[in-house]
Amino acid sequence: MTKFNILLATLFISCLALLSACKSNGGSEEQSKAMLDTVSLSGKNFALAYQDGSKIVATSIDTMKQISFGGATDPAISPDGNKLAYTVNDTAGHRTIWVADMENKSQLQLKVNNDNYYQAVWSASGNEIAFSIFNDKKLWKVGVIKADNSGFVILDNASKINVYSPTWKSDKELLAQDLLNLYTFDISGKLIDTKSIASLIGSDFSIASSNRFFYTKDGAKLIFNAGNKDVVDGLIGPSEAVYVLDLSSKKVERISPKGLNVPYVFVTADDRIFFSGAEKPFTNSKIYVSDLSGNIKTIVDKGTNPTGALK
Repeated sequence: MTKFNILLATLFISCLALLSACKSNGGSEEQSKAMLDTVSLSGKNFALAYQDGSKIVATSIDTMKQISFGGATDPAISPDGNKLAYTVNDTAGHRTIWVADMENKSQLQLKVNNDNYYQAVWSASGNEIAFSIFNDKKLWKVGVIKADNSGFVILDNASKINVYSPTWKSDKELLAQDLLNLYTFDISGKLIDTKSIASLIGSDFSIASSNRFFYTKDGAKLIFNAGNKDVVDGLIGPSEAVYVLDLSSKKVERISPKGLNVPYVFVTADDRIFFSGAEKPFTNSKIYVSDLSGNIKTIVDKGTNPTGALK
Protein backbone atom coordinates (compact mmCIF):
# COMPACT_ATOMS: atom_id res chain seq x y z
CA MET A 1 0.00 0.00 0.00
CA THR A 2 2.96 2.35 0.36
CA LYS A 3 2.94 3.17 -3.36
CA PHE A 4 -0.32 5.05 -2.98
CA ASN A 5 1.60 8.12 -1.85
CA ILE A 6 3.40 8.08 -5.21
CA LEU A 7 0.14 7.49 -7.05
CA LEU A 8 -1.55 10.44 -5.50
CA ALA A 9 1.24 12.77 -6.60
CA THR A 10 0.57 12.01 -10.26
CA LEU A 11 -1.81 14.04 -12.39
CA PHE A 12 -5.28 12.74 -13.14
CA ILE A 13 -5.70 11.53 -16.68
CA SER A 14 -8.02 13.95 -18.48
CA CYS A 15 -11.54 12.74 -19.28
CA LEU A 16 -11.54 13.25 -23.04
CA ALA A 17 -14.64 11.64 -24.48
CA LEU A 18 -18.28 11.10 -23.64
CA LEU A 19 -18.92 7.50 -24.58
CA SER A 20 -21.92 6.68 -26.68
CA ALA A 21 -22.42 3.53 -24.61
CA CYS A 22 -23.84 5.76 -21.86
CA LYS A 23 -26.92 6.34 -24.01
CA SER A 24 -27.34 2.80 -25.26
CA ASN A 25 -29.27 1.74 -22.18
CA GLY A 26 -31.94 4.43 -22.30
CA GLY A 27 -30.17 7.00 -20.11
CA SER A 28 -30.68 10.74 -20.42
CA GLU A 29 -28.11 13.39 -21.25
CA GLU A 30 -27.84 14.26 -17.56
CA GLN A 31 -27.29 10.63 -16.61
CA SER A 32 -24.51 10.22 -19.15
CA LYS A 33 -22.23 12.95 -17.86
CA ALA A 34 -19.88 10.62 -15.99
CA MET A 35 -16.93 10.29 -18.37
CA LEU A 36 -14.12 7.75 -18.77
CA ASP A 37 -10.82 8.64 -20.38
CA THR A 38 -9.88 7.13 -23.73
CA VAL A 39 -6.41 5.93 -22.80
CA SER A 40 -5.99 2.19 -23.33
CA LEU A 41 -6.27 0.42 -20.00
CA SER A 42 -5.94 -3.17 -21.19
CA GLY A 43 -4.40 -5.39 -18.51
CA LYS A 44 -4.32 -2.63 -15.90
CA ASN A 45 -6.59 -3.32 -12.95
CA PHE A 46 -7.26 -0.81 -10.21
CA ALA A 47 -6.95 -1.15 -6.46
CA LEU A 48 -8.84 1.76 -4.89
CA ALA A 49 -11.71 4.10 -5.78
CA TYR A 50 -12.81 7.14 -3.81
CA GLN A 51 -14.67 10.43 -3.96
CA ASP A 52 -12.75 13.65 -4.59
CA GLY A 53 -15.21 16.52 -4.47
CA SER A 54 -17.52 16.30 -7.48
CA LYS A 55 -15.63 13.46 -9.15
CA ILE A 56 -14.60 9.92 -8.36
CA VAL A 57 -11.10 8.55 -8.85
CA ALA A 58 -9.74 5.04 -9.41
CA THR A 59 -6.06 4.39 -8.79
CA SER A 60 -3.76 1.54 -9.79
CA ILE A 61 -0.86 0.43 -7.63
CA ASP A 62 1.05 -1.40 -10.34
CA THR A 63 0.82 1.13 -13.16
CA MET A 64 0.84 4.34 -11.11
CA LYS A 65 -2.04 5.59 -13.27
CA GLN A 66 -5.31 7.21 -12.28
CA ILE A 67 -8.60 7.78 -14.02
CA SER A 68 -11.37 10.11 -12.90
CA PHE A 69 -15.08 10.47 -13.57
CA GLY A 70 -16.88 13.78 -13.36
CA GLY A 71 -20.48 14.16 -12.21
CA ALA A 72 -20.55 10.92 -10.24
CA THR A 73 -20.70 9.81 -6.59
CA ASP A 74 -20.61 6.63 -4.51
CA PRO A 75 -17.69 4.82 -6.19
CA ALA A 76 -17.64 1.05 -5.88
CA ILE A 77 -14.70 -0.75 -7.44
CA SER A 78 -15.21 -4.40 -8.39
CA PRO A 79 -13.19 -7.07 -6.54
CA ASP A 80 -11.01 -7.67 -9.61
CA GLY A 81 -10.39 -3.94 -10.00
CA ASN A 82 -11.62 -3.82 -13.61
CA LYS A 83 -15.07 -2.27 -13.21
CA LEU A 84 -16.42 0.72 -11.36
CA ALA A 85 -20.03 1.24 -10.27
CA TYR A 86 -21.15 4.74 -9.36
CA THR A 87 -24.24 6.89 -8.77
CA VAL A 88 -25.35 9.60 -11.20
CA ASN A 89 -27.70 12.36 -10.00
CA ASP A 90 -29.68 14.27 -12.65
CA THR A 91 -31.24 17.73 -12.45
CA ALA A 92 -34.69 16.24 -11.74
CA GLY A 93 -33.36 14.66 -8.54
CA HIS A 94 -33.18 11.12 -9.88
CA ARG A 95 -30.42 8.78 -8.73
CA THR A 96 -29.29 5.86 -10.86
CA ILE A 97 -26.33 3.48 -10.86
CA TRP A 98 -23.99 3.05 -13.82
CA VAL A 99 -21.10 0.63 -14.33
CA ALA A 100 -17.93 1.47 -16.24
CA ASP A 101 -15.75 -1.27 -17.66
CA MET A 102 -12.26 0.14 -17.35
CA GLU A 103 -10.85 -2.39 -19.81
CA ASN A 104 -13.03 -1.57 -22.83
CA LYS A 105 -14.15 1.91 -21.66
CA SER A 106 -17.87 1.12 -21.95
CA GLN A 107 -20.47 2.49 -19.56
CA LEU A 108 -24.03 1.33 -18.97
CA GLN A 109 -26.91 2.02 -16.64
CA LEU A 110 -28.19 -0.83 -14.51
CA LYS A 111 -31.52 -2.18 -15.78
CA VAL A 112 -33.60 -1.18 -12.78
CA ASN A 113 -37.12 0.16 -13.31
CA ASN A 114 -36.73 2.90 -10.72
CA ASP A 115 -35.40 6.45 -10.50
CA ASN A 116 -34.05 6.40 -6.93
CA TYR A 117 -31.39 3.77 -6.36
CA TYR A 118 -27.81 4.41 -5.34
CA GLN A 119 -24.63 3.32 -3.52
CA ALA A 120 -23.66 0.07 -5.19
CA VAL A 121 -21.65 -2.61 -3.41
CA TRP A 122 -20.16 -5.63 -5.19
CA SER A 123 -20.31 -9.20 -3.95
CA ALA A 124 -16.90 -10.78 -3.27
CA SER A 125 -17.14 -12.86 -6.45
CA GLY A 126 -18.02 -9.78 -8.51
CA ASN A 127 -21.07 -11.60 -9.87
CA GLU A 128 -23.72 -9.40 -8.21
CA ILE A 129 -24.24 -5.80 -7.20
CA ALA A 130 -26.41 -4.73 -4.26
CA PHE A 131 -27.68 -1.20 -3.63
CA SER A 132 -30.26 0.88 -1.76
CA ILE A 133 -33.54 1.44 -3.60
CA PHE A 134 -36.72 3.40 -2.80
CA ASN A 135 -39.63 1.14 -3.76
CA ASP A 136 -43.16 1.99 -4.92
CA LYS A 137 -44.41 1.76 -1.33
CA LYS A 138 -42.06 4.61 -0.35
CA LEU A 139 -39.78 2.30 1.62
CA TRP A 140 -36.03 1.80 1.45
CA LYS A 141 -35.07 -1.70 0.43
CA VAL A 142 -32.09 -3.65 -0.90
CA GLY A 143 -31.88 -4.21 -4.64
CA VAL A 144 -29.68 -6.87 -6.22
CA ILE A 145 -28.73 -7.32 -9.87
CA LYS A 146 -26.27 -9.60 -11.64
CA ALA A 147 -23.08 -8.09 -12.96
CA ASP A 148 -24.22 -8.88 -16.51
CA ASN A 149 -27.13 -6.46 -15.90
CA SER A 150 -29.83 -9.13 -15.59
CA GLY A 151 -31.98 -10.65 -12.85
CA PHE A 152 -32.89 -7.50 -10.89
CA VAL A 153 -34.81 -8.20 -7.65
CA ILE A 154 -35.80 -6.22 -4.56
CA LEU A 155 -35.23 -8.18 -1.36
CA ASP A 156 -38.08 -8.52 1.14
CA ASN A 157 -40.14 -6.13 -0.96
CA ALA A 158 -43.49 -7.07 0.61
CA SER A 159 -42.59 -6.16 4.20
CA LYS A 160 -43.27 -2.75 5.74
CA ILE A 161 -39.79 -2.13 7.12
CA ASN A 162 -37.16 0.27 5.83
CA VAL A 163 -33.67 -1.16 5.57
CA TYR A 164 -30.51 0.80 4.91
CA SER A 165 -26.85 0.51 3.92
CA PRO A 166 -26.61 -3.00 2.46
CA THR A 167 -23.38 -4.98 2.56
CA TRP A 168 -22.48 -8.55 1.60
CA LYS A 169 -22.05 -11.17 4.32
CA SER A 170 -21.17 -13.77 1.68
CA ASP A 171 -21.94 -14.31 -1.99
CA LYS A 172 -25.30 -15.74 -0.91
CA GLU A 173 -26.24 -13.45 1.98
CA LEU A 174 -26.59 -9.71 2.56
CA LEU A 175 -26.85 -7.45 5.58
CA ALA A 176 -28.93 -4.30 6.09
CA GLN A 177 -30.11 -2.37 9.14
CA ASP A 178 -33.11 -0.30 10.20
CA LEU A 179 -31.39 1.68 13.02
CA LEU A 180 -32.51 -0.90 15.62
CA ASN A 181 -31.95 -4.31 14.03
CA LEU A 182 -29.40 -5.97 11.79
CA TYR A 183 -31.05 -8.16 9.16
CA THR A 184 -29.60 -10.99 7.10
CA PHE A 185 -31.23 -11.83 3.76
CA ASP A 186 -30.44 -14.59 1.34
CA ILE A 187 -29.90 -13.62 -2.26
CA SER A 188 -33.45 -14.66 -3.20
CA GLY A 189 -34.82 -12.05 -0.79
CA LYS A 190 -35.83 -14.25 2.13
CA LEU A 191 -35.21 -12.77 5.59
CA ILE A 192 -33.18 -15.41 7.42
CA ASP A 193 -31.98 -13.65 10.58
CA THR A 194 -32.75 -10.61 12.73
CA LYS A 195 -30.52 -9.40 15.55
CA SER A 196 -30.97 -6.38 17.80
CA ILE A 197 -28.05 -4.03 17.19
CA ALA A 198 -27.95 -3.10 20.89
CA SER A 199 -27.71 -6.79 21.81
CA LEU A 200 -24.66 -7.07 19.57
CA ILE A 201 -22.70 -3.89 20.28
CA GLY A 202 -24.30 -2.49 23.44
CA SER A 203 -26.24 0.70 24.05
CA ASP A 204 -23.37 3.21 24.04
CA PHE A 205 -23.58 3.80 20.28
CA SER A 206 -26.01 5.67 18.04
CA ILE A 207 -26.90 4.28 14.63
CA ALA A 208 -27.69 6.35 11.53
CA SER A 209 -29.07 5.09 8.24
CA SER A 210 -25.62 5.51 6.66
CA ASN A 211 -23.83 3.23 9.16
CA ARG A 212 -22.70 -0.08 7.71
CA PHE A 213 -21.89 -3.51 9.14
CA PHE A 214 -19.46 -6.05 7.67
CA TYR A 215 -18.65 -9.59 8.82
CA THR A 216 -15.04 -10.71 8.58
CA LYS A 217 -14.36 -13.53 6.13
CA ASP A 218 -14.29 -16.09 8.96
CA GLY A 219 -17.57 -14.78 10.39
CA ALA A 220 -16.00 -14.28 13.83
CA LYS A 221 -16.08 -10.47 13.93
CA LEU A 222 -18.34 -7.63 12.93
CA ILE A 223 -16.87 -4.35 11.69
CA PHE A 224 -19.04 -1.24 11.76
CA ASN A 225 -19.07 2.51 12.15
CA ALA A 226 -21.39 4.22 14.63
CA GLY A 227 -21.94 7.40 16.58
CA ASN A 228 -20.27 7.78 19.95
CA LYS A 229 -20.03 10.27 22.82
CA ASP A 230 -16.85 12.01 21.67
CA VAL A 231 -17.02 15.79 21.65
CA VAL A 232 -15.79 17.38 18.40
CA ASP A 233 -15.95 21.19 18.26
CA GLY A 234 -18.22 22.42 15.49
CA LEU A 235 -19.70 19.01 14.70
CA ILE A 236 -23.48 18.83 14.50
CA GLY A 237 -24.64 15.43 15.66
CA PRO A 238 -22.56 12.62 17.15
CA SER A 239 -19.00 11.91 16.15
CA GLU A 240 -18.55 8.52 14.48
CA ALA A 241 -15.78 5.95 14.61
CA VAL A 242 -14.93 2.47 13.28
CA TYR A 243 -15.20 -0.50 15.63
CA VAL A 244 -14.66 -4.26 15.59
CA LEU A 245 -16.92 -6.57 17.60
CA ASP A 246 -15.61 -10.00 18.55
CA LEU A 247 -18.76 -12.09 18.39
CA SER A 248 -17.55 -14.75 20.81
CA SER A 249 -16.27 -12.46 23.58
CA LYS A 250 -18.74 -9.61 22.85
CA LYS A 251 -15.82 -7.21 23.18
CA VAL A 252 -15.85 -4.07 21.04
CA GLU A 253 -12.52 -2.54 20.04
CA ARG A 254 -12.12 0.89 18.46
CA ILE A 255 -10.15 0.97 15.21
CA SER A 256 -10.14 4.65 14.19
CA PRO A 257 -8.33 7.07 16.53
CA LYS A 258 -10.08 9.42 18.90
CA GLY A 259 -10.64 12.90 17.53
CA LEU A 260 -11.33 11.58 14.03
CA ASN A 261 -14.93 11.64 12.82
CA VAL A 262 -15.51 8.66 10.49
CA PRO A 263 -18.84 8.75 8.60
CA TYR A 264 -17.84 6.07 6.07
CA VAL A 265 -16.31 2.60 6.26
CA PHE A 266 -15.79 -0.17 3.71
CA VAL A 267 -14.35 -3.64 4.32
CA THR A 268 -12.96 -5.84 1.55
CA ALA A 269 -13.58 -9.58 1.42
CA ASP A 270 -9.98 -10.06 2.57
CA ASP A 271 -10.64 -8.02 5.76
CA ARG A 272 -8.92 -4.74 4.95
CA ILE A 273 -10.76 -1.83 6.51
CA PHE A 274 -10.94 1.36 4.43
CA PHE A 275 -12.44 4.48 5.98
CA SER A 276 -12.52 8.23 5.51
CA GLY A 277 -12.64 10.87 8.19
CA ALA A 278 -11.68 14.36 9.29
CA GLU A 279 -10.26 15.69 12.54
CA LYS A 280 -12.33 18.86 12.37
CA PRO A 281 -15.67 19.58 10.66
CA PHE A 282 -15.47 21.18 7.21
CA THR A 283 -11.78 20.31 6.78
CA ASN A 284 -10.22 17.89 4.32
CA SER A 285 -11.16 14.29 4.90
CA LYS A 286 -8.37 11.74 4.50
CA ILE A 287 -8.59 8.07 3.58
CA TYR A 288 -7.07 5.35 5.72
CA VAL A 289 -6.64 1.60 5.61
CA SER A 290 -6.35 -0.66 8.64
CA ASP A 291 -6.06 -4.31 9.49
CA LEU A 292 -8.19 -5.96 12.18
CA SER A 293 -5.59 -5.13 14.82
CA GLY A 294 -5.85 -1.40 14.21
CA ASN A 295 -2.59 -0.88 12.30
CA ILE A 296 -3.60 2.21 10.31
CA LYS A 297 -2.01 3.88 7.27
CA THR A 298 -3.01 7.11 5.57
CA ILE A 299 -3.31 6.40 1.85
CA VAL A 300 -5.07 9.49 0.44
CA ASP A 301 -4.62 13.01 1.77
CA LYS A 302 -7.90 14.32 0.36
CA GLY A 303 -10.88 12.07 -0.31
CA THR A 304 -13.96 10.31 1.01
CA ASN A 305 -16.02 7.15 0.49
CA PRO A 306 -13.22 4.68 -0.36
CA THR A 307 -13.71 1.18 -1.71
CA GLY A 308 -10.94 -1.31 -2.40
CA ALA A 309 -10.42 -4.24 -4.73
CA LEU A 310 -9.10 -7.59 -3.55
CA LYS A 311 -5.35 -8.06 -3.28
